Amino acid sequence: MQNFKAFLIRQADGQTTFGFEDLTPEQLPPGEVLIRVTYSSLNYKDGLAVTGKPGVIRSYPMVPGIDAAGTVVESTSADFKAGDEVVVTGCGTSETLWGGYSQMLRLSAAHVVPLPPGISLQQAMGVGTAGFTAMQSVMALEHMGLKPGGKPVVVTGAAGGVGSVAVAVLAKLGYQVVASSGRAEQAEYLKGLGAAEVIDRGVLAAQSNKPMESEKWAGAVDSVGGDTLGGILRTLSAGACVAACGVAGGPKVPATVFPFILRGVSLLGIDSVRTNNAKRRAIWGRLSTDLPLEKLDAMITVEPLSKIQELGGQILAGQTRGRVVIDVNA
Repeated sequence: MQNFKAFLIRQADGQTTFGFEDLTPEQLPPGEVLIRVTYSSLNYKDGLAVTGKPGVIRSYPMVPGIDAAGTVVESTSADFKAGDEVVVTGCGTSETLWGGYSQMLRLSAAHVVPLPPGISLQQAMGVGTAGFTAMQSVMALEHMGLKPGGKPVVVTGAAGGVGSVAVAVLAKLGYQVVASSGRAEQAEYLKGLGAAEVIDRGVLAAQSNKPMESEKWAGAVDSVGGDTLGGILRTLSAGACVAACGVAGGPKVPATVFPFILRGVSLLGIDSVRTNNAKRRAIWGRLSTDLPLEKLDAMITVEPLSKIQELGGQILAGQTRGRVVIDVNA
């Protein structure tokens, strides 16, 4: 089988190096499914990995890229055969498993999901881990009783990947969505995804001496954390929930126990990595029906793998919008 290109991060003698290398399939780690990758995507964790920030990669050498979409070349698993189109989203890839910034990928079948009907490989990476996490967050809120028709649902970091998908899904499901963003210039983009209102992120992140404030939200999808999450907890309605799935605003949350014990609110942690295959398929099934594809297409920018380090810096600086799809063959 022919050589292929991959972006590798190596570490030796305390020095980290980044670069494109030509590999053979025999150099790939073991696994049941060999995939020819067409697209990957850019997530916040990818930005950390490709710019050398700590906290993501746990073993070297590493091919980063927590997402991949492509076609099965070989499979020893009964679940997949050559020619199947498949999707992989953050399952330890770019941490302990080689990921999608490569033209070939080999993984356990437990990490691979069939491409849902009606979604292209490019659209699947428009979803990627960010969109997968957004849908997982919405499903977690639904499981706790959230239904359309009540107070608004607030989505933070709304112009980013998780936020954009969450806004579009919630709007299609009939919720009144309030999008929180620090980028006023993205207001029309967010309203185009279905947001009824766009507020500045400072509204939620403002400091307060009060343990609770007026009840505003029926629920929330929060990819920011920090002061923003603290503000959400103070303003959730009685019995409401926030799905916490990100840390862009910092890991420390200024909060008290009062919203929990006086209003019965819930903080739901969303972990999209340790999600079993059956649940992954269920989440992708919901994405195929509840994410408007025309709005997904409006979120997508396609960029070449050759620019991955530049793009990684941009996402960390909050300079990307929606979903960046990576063409691994460019």
